[in-house]
Amino acid sequence: MSAIQKMMQELEPEYIKIRRYLHQHPELSFQEENTTKFIKDELNKYGIEVYDNKGFTGAVGVLHGAMPGKTIALRADIDALPVKENTGLEFASVNEGCCHACGHDLHMTSLLAAARLLSKYRQHLHGTVKFFFQPAEEKLGGSETIINNGFLDDVDAVFGVHTWPDVPGGSIGIKYGPMMAGSDSFKITITAPGGHAAHPHKTPDPIAAAAYMITQLQTIVSRELNPLDSAVITVGKMTAGTAANIIPSEVVLEGSMRYLVPETRRQIHESIKRIADGTALALRVHAETEIIPGCGPVIGADNLVGMIETSAAKLLGNDKVSILPSASMGSEDFSFYLAKKPGAFFRIGTGMADPNSHLALHNGKLLFSEDAISAGAVTFCGIVFLFTGSDFSMLE
Repeated sequence: MSAIQKMMQELEPEYIKIRRYLHQHPELSFQEENTTKFIKDELNKYGIEVYDNKGFTGAVGVLHGAMPGKTIALRADIDALPVKENTGLEFASVNEGCCHACGHDLHMTSLLAAARLLSKYRQHLHGTVKFFFQPAEEKLGGSETIINNGFLDDVDAVFGVHTWPDVPGGSIGIKYGPMMAGSDSFKITITAPGGHAAHPHKTPDPIAAAAYMITQLQTIVSRELNPLDSAVITVGKMTAGTAANIIPSEVVLEGSMRYLVPETRRQIHESIKRIADGTALALRVHAETEIIPGCGPVIGADNLVGMIETSAAKLLGNDKVSILPSASMGSEDFSFYLAKKPGAFFRIGTGMADPNSHLALHNGKLLFSEDAISAGAVTFCGIVFLFTGSDFSMLE
């Protein structure tokens, strides 16, 4: 067992209590007032400088090492989901219809533990460590509050983490290249005069046009993109009609697109608009297409992903590191940091023998292995020492 693991082992019961408190008191995006206060109070206990995320929830801690060096940022998201918890845990959410079904409580706890550990090594640390406790990841916008408040400006590299049910609890999952997908949304508004269902010859039918558009949109992935460039286009919402005997005057389609290769983003945008316009022309309706920007894919720098792998392998053990077999088509607003600074992202495993620990994220019955707390904290510490050029042997 590494030296840093032994230190964390002594602290683990305390951080399990912290995790359970945070799990029991979840708060939605941009509403994380109590969570923010709790985090700030903890950081103050460790002697870490604490800064408000001005105008928003969330906070940033800053730890200055005794020796000069680079600045590294470590990020955890703090918001919960509007999902009812059905785990039956003694520390289940007390906030009705809101729970940490994405593991952000473990992210926060791992980063708080890392901050505590790193504060103990202050005299041996080069450079500066920033701890980003970011609000509203689930809305894909919280990272921009940290960026716009200037906390990323002097950062040389940024690292983030996320729980993963498919990786065993206490292990780390990494992936070189694209790890998570970029995501945008679209809205197609189809209009026509409307009329009586008994007289379809007197008005173009926007529902028929919408049906054609839905099927044709699927040909973008199957027939326009390189089969090796993974992408998904989903129409998730269709708003149409008021009665069975009326041809409506408006139909609205709303959907999302996911992609791993940044170059395909523009192609998908153009193809959606072309199909909407072409189908509208063919079926005599009018179509307006709106693309709502989301976030880009999460693609870590290879050398920084390598630091994560080295940190976990040396401090946790080679058997605790997994190379993930594929990227996830889910999205993460960590990508906003990567658009401005080099960085990398890793998974902390939360899988257990209980099958409910292998459910999909965002499921109200999902269980998480608390072994993830130590694994995340220890790996974060190793990353800091490797990136800043501090004496890594002190952790081994």
